[in-house]
Amino acid sequence: MALATESFLHLSRPLAPTMNFHHSMAPLSVAIQPSAVLSILDHATRRDIPTASSRVIGALVGSRSEDGSEVTVSSSFAIPHTENEDQVEVDVEYQKNMLSLHLRAHPREVLLGWYTTSHELNSFSALIQNFFASPETGTFPHPAVHLTVSADPQADVRARAYISSPVAVNPERASESCLFIQVPHRILYNEAERSALDLIASARDAESRSTPVVGDVAALTRTLEQTLDLLERASDYVGQVIDEEAEPNNALGQLLMSALSLAPKVEPAVIDADFNNHIQDVLMVSYLANSIRTQIDLSQRLSTAILNTEGDAKIDTKDGDKEGGGGGRGDRGERGGRGRRGGRGGGRGGQNREPREPREPRENGD
Repeated sequence: MALATESFLHLSRPLAPTMNFHHSMAPLSVAIQPSAVLSILDHATRRDIPTASSRVIGALVGSRSEDGSEVTVSSSFAIPHTENEDQVEVDVEYQKNMLSLHLRAHPREVLLGWYTTSHELNSFSALIQNFFASPETGTFPHPAVHLTVSADPQADVRARAYISSPVAVNPERASESCLFIQVPHRILYNEAERSALDLIASARDAESRSTPVVGDVAALTRTLEQTLDLLERASDYVGQVIDEEAEPNNALGQLLMSALSLAPKVEPAVIDADFNNHIQDVLMVSYLANSIRTQIDLSQRLSTAILNTEGDAKIDTKDGDKEGGGGGRGDRGERGGRGRRGGRGGGRGGQNREPREPREPRENGD
């Protein structure tokens, strides 16, 4: 009696632990800095539309934790490529040279993977993914990170992060086949980058797609208005929950309690006094900075004026020396007239002869 057999395909999931390693070599999370996202979007907008492919690709560089569980994408650079329905070509030499130059400038960073501006995953994506994960030109033994960023001007920017595992039924198909697994990612930014991103986002609704850079006072006013808006929204939500008009959320309530517990328990009058004192200190520092700037400017102007005055005096002195030199030569000529040469009179005693009166011409008969 023949036993029924079932055929199956085993897929090696990168996140699963192996027998030889205590920790998985695959990253569990991907952190992306805004500068890398802006570089990708700039590459997508500057491409040559008539001759370019439907997407652009490039390399991701950054840092990796010691256990490989987290990577931080800090920068990216474009890689020229051509893609059609039949084949894809990547400029490998350009990628190697750019990576070498980048690592010279940032020796602590490493190659992490590659990006593209399309969420579609096809056989060409697997081919490029295997290239970036290979031992010769890739991130081996760590898996390469594949980041997809949507660059549609009419839609929001959305990003997805993947890692992969090679999968194929035969060796010939191994180079263009892999299993993509999505991993969590997040955008990292500090307070300064958050202000810059808010300023860039404010130009989204403008017809000119541009916005002016506001000053410190205007930025502070805008921040206070946003804070008041958030406080009003939180107060409205709490009121709706108390009135049983909205469903309570335990996690949100805990976050509100944590935020309120961090607020200092002081009287409003003390807060007003501290704020006014801080404003006075800021104004004093601003006044001193302006005074120092004015003093430095005045000192530079005085130094320039002194140098100009000394230069004019030197020029006048040179002109006087030239005039005095001409007079000395005239004196020498006068002395020569009285001495050795001095014209005709000098050879006969140095006295000038009186001019003779012209004689009248004689007639031939005389």
